[in-house]
Amino acid sequence: MSVEEKFDNAKDKVAGKAKEVEGKVSGDKAREAEGKAQGFFGKAKDKLSDAAETVKDKAEEAVDAVKDSVDNLKK
Repeated sequence: MSVEEKFDNAKDKVAGKAKEVEGKVSGDKAREAEGKAQGFFGKAKDKLSDAAETVKDKAEEAVDAVKDSVDNLKK
């Protein structure tokens, strides 16, 4: 995950928490819900980025294994 992605995700989580607290303090349930949703969105983007990275790593490992197998067959 790039630094920009990490920053963007953290920004969503922090802004979401701020909105959630603001909503709780003011009694604005809609604002509180909006904050929870934004915080959840930031966390979800983190998880998605981590999953994408894992898939990419596994795909690279599979390609390397196939290349090694083909190289061994050529010998």
